[in-house]
Amino acid sequence: MNELVAFGLDETGLVLIPGTEYKIREAALEPFLSLSDAAKREGFEIRVESSYRSFERQLSIWNRKATGKLTLLDSKGIPFKELLNDEDVLMRAILLWSALPGASRHHFGSDLDVVDATAIPDGYEVKLTEEECCGMFAPFHEWLTSKIKAKESFGFDRVFVPGRGSIRPEPWHISHIPTARNLQDAFDPQSLRLIYEHSAMALKNAVLTHFDELMKSTVFPYFL
Repeated sequence: MNELVAFGLDETGLVLIPGTEYKIREAALEPFLSLSDAAKREGFEIRVESSYRSFERQLSIWNRKATGKLTLLDSKGIPFKELLNDEDVLMRAILLWSALPGASRHHFGSDLDVVDATAIPDGYEVKLTEEECCGMFAPFHEWLTSKIKAKESFGFDRVFVPGRGSIRPEPWHISHIPTARNLQDAFDPQSLRLIYEHSAMALKNAVLTHFDELMKSTVFPYFL
């Protein structure tokens, strides 16, 4: 979509993270490798669970959650027993854990979901939940928190934290802030609104009705 290219949410400037299928902005690669090396020295192995995500992929996630094809979680991370009927309520339930297409920080290519590979039991499928963060990945997250507080995280920080915006906290989500800021500056909400108007987006009417509010509660609080 030309509008996405205009404010930087395309694949220009992305490179593969060595040994993975995941892409990251070139400016964030060396800092991430440095963070990974620091983790290894402490006995951790950073594994990427998600990085750059295209508009089309985020739209697919959104639409599948809106139609019940993907599991929808409540604020406590528990799956809803049935699909919500009210469009506004359903939209807000999706937004607890998923960003709007075109407004996900994963579009930037500067943000990653990470875990400690050394802590994963054989055959276990990572879910990226608070329970995992407080359990098997707790030592890794404690180490990461200490590096962030000491400003020794090579420019990476958490953005989805308690008390900021309406999205649930995500300790596993880290952002290379210097790189992300360049993309934030180019972000254009009105171009995104036009994209929504011409897209096959589920819950489109609810999103457009509350568009300005959603920008204030689910997008701008995370622009650091």
